[in-house]
Order: sequence, then C-alpha cells, then structure tokens
Amino acid sequence: MNSTLPKIEKLKSAKLIEYLFTSGKRLKKYPVQLLFVAVDKELQNPIQVAFSVPKRNIKNAVDRNRIKRQLREAYRINKHLFTTSNTHIAVMFIYMGKEETSFNNIVEAIEKLAAKFQQIQHTDENKS
Repeated sequence: MNSTLPKIEKLKSAKLIEYLFTSGKRLKKYPVQLLFVAVDKELQNPIQVAFSVPKRNIKNAVDRNRIKRQLREAYRINKHLFTTSNTHIAVMFIYMGKEETSFNNIVEAIEKLAAKFQQIQHTDENKS
C-alpha cells in the first residue's frame, strides 16, 4: 500500500464532518481520540481522514500545527491498519492532551486505536 497522504484522502466536506460529529463512533487512547463513521455515499477514496487540535487545549498556533503534523505522520505510517473492505469511512483524529507529547506517544496511541478500530470493523462485518 502506498504510504502517502494525498489530497483525495483528506476529509474536507463540512457536511460530512458535521455528520461525523453527530453520528460517529468514538475511540479514545490518550492523547488521541478517533472519531469515525461509515458513509453511505461513495467517497473519492475508501477512507477520508481529518486531524484536529483544539485551541482550547493548545493555545499557541505553532504548537497546534506541530501536533497536527505529528498526527498526520503517525497516521501516514500506520494507515495500512485502517484499511477496510467495501465500506467507505470518514475518520477524524482529535488531540485531547493539554500539552505537547512526544511523537512516539502519538504513534503508540494511533496504533492502539487502529487495533480497536479493526476489532469494531471486524465485528460489524460479521453482523451484516
């Protein structure tokens, strides 16, 4: 699998982001929260992803941007763990920490979220 993060994989639709917050499922592994929802309509890509760092938690814009870069890189390295079969999903990673943390902690959190995500996807596939 290609380990890049092209523009078509980025979630930018305001309607889809609103739907994600209203009806999405949440998984948490400090300091990262994963919000995801299966989408009925065909997306350009099977998975579209967005990253968020709340201004309430991290005041300095430089620090927020650094954390977003770290989140994107951690996802890009582990995106093969988020692949799904036949379903199109929208995903958002939200940083919950009050201060910056090391890149290794972010990668570890995303890997654990990916494992939980795969378990949920596997159980959902077995139900249908």
